[in-house]
Amino acid sequence: MPDVSLKTKRAYFAKVKRANYKASMHLEGLSTPEPDAKATKEALLAKYHRSRS
Repeated sequence: MPDVSLKTKRAYFAKVKRANYKASMHLEGLSTPEPDAKATKEALLAKYHRSRS
């Protein structure tokens, strides 16, 4: 069995954690919005900077 890098393991567990969270929220009857794939760091910073002012 080949060695798996730590980076690969972290990515896998992050993916599983998100999937489990989404499934848990679904079981509780809550919906989770799909993340906006086009959101960039700059756009998010600008959004929250405006809301503070």
